[in-house]
Amino acid sequence: MNVRRRLIPTSAVTAVTALALGTLSACSSGSAAAGSTDKFDVVASFYPMAFLAERIGGDHVNVTSLTQPGQEPHDLEISAKQTAQLEEADAALHLKGLQPTVDEAIGQSGVKTKIDAATLTALEAHGAGDGHGHEGEDHAHEDEDGHEGHSHGTEGGKDPHVWLDPVKYAEVAEGVGKAFEKADPDHAADYRKNTETLVGELNELDATLEAGLKDRKTDVFITTHASFGYFAERYGLSEEAINGLDPESEPSAARVKELTRTAKADGVSTVFYETLVSDDTAKTVAKDAGLRTDVLDPLEGITDASRGDDYFEVMESNLKALQTALGSA
Repeated sequence: MNVRRRLIPTSAVTAVTALALGTLSACSSGSAAAGSTDKFDVVASFYPMAFLAERIGGDHVNVTSLTQPGQEPHDLEISAKQTAQLEEADAALHLKGLQPTVDEAIGQSGVKTKIDAATLTALEAHGAGDGHGHEGEDHAHEDEDGHEGHSHGTEGGKDPHVWLDPVKYAEVAEGVGKAFEKADPDHAADYRKNTETLVGELNELDATLEAGLKDRKTDVFITTHASFGYFAERYGLSEEAINGLDPESEPSAARVKELTRTAKADGVSTVFYETLVSDDTAKTVAKDAGLRTDVLDPLEGITDASRGDDYFEVMESNLKALQTALGSA
């Protein structure tokens, strides 16, 4: 979906960057900019990467995020100051394909350790809402009304949203841990221990999600953003995304009609939206289909509006929302 979200004006981004580049919501070891501390300085592309760096690095790292709290990460444009700070970092952690300008900046930078999370687990192609039950197929990028398909994705059209599957996220965590050990061998033992702890917590989350989503009345859920493909596949669900539509605009009549049929056929009760973009699309579809709306957070950033202060708390909130929507609560 060629989604163009409403971005923070350039002047505002510059101001925020100047004031808070080193600050992560619920995930920061300090406000020092990358390269200006005596710790292992890591630049992370957006929240899921920053969370890994913080948890694995512990007291030995200083993490800065290129995506500020409240910014929608997909269309982020890197400032000149951030580009310069990349050069001072010890490591850069990103997920190639999600943020093209970040990929380009890191690729052109002289940072010694470059960690691409997309290489640390197997990526798959997921459908963007053209019919549930088709996860893993490489669908066309335009629907019948000519809307463009989901735009962000790795090379080959692979889905980058691996962090929403705790099992795949754990695989990424293991890869990041090994990279930290190699880049900063003085603290390798601590990185290894922290990684093992985090992976254990992610495995526990996986078990909680699997148990919590059993005995449901339907497998189908509707979202405005096709980001839960890995999650759906992991737990035997089917995501119906509002395909080819800007979340800020109204969906086509044909797509609303299609989703209404799906909702009736599969007992869908809810249209989910996310916290970093407008809920207008969800409300439009829900009104026409006689459904309710709720938040299913893709965890692309943590803000005051998030239903939790970190990855685990938000994932638990997502579970509760899905339990209600799917009839397993």
